[in-house]
Amino acid sequence: MTFIVTENCKGCRFTDCVAVCPVDCFHGDDEMLYIDPDECIDCGACVPECPVEAIYDETQLPEDQSDWLQINAEKAKGLPVVNEKGDALPGAEERKKQLGF
Repeated sequence: MTFIVTENCKGCRFTDCVAVCPVDCFHGDDEMLYIDPDECIDCGACVPECPVEAIYDETQLPEDQSDWLQINAEKAKGLPVVNEKGDALPGAEERKKQLGF
């Protein structure tokens, strides 16, 4: 089992989640974060920290978000580790509002 970052992260890239992660399972590109399923220890500490509710336990992943399981597994492998809180992307607060948060 692992946790999955879904499309709500896209365009935001808030990093509150990485600050509480006890392992280096978060990886990021210019748009969002991804979780490496081989590194995730399934602790769930990241879930309540995400201000846009982008992170799900894979067993609770909404069906319309199921593609993100594979996307995280593939993308995380080739991207740098993100393990320190940093600035969100420009426009992240506006995206957060658009998402209803």
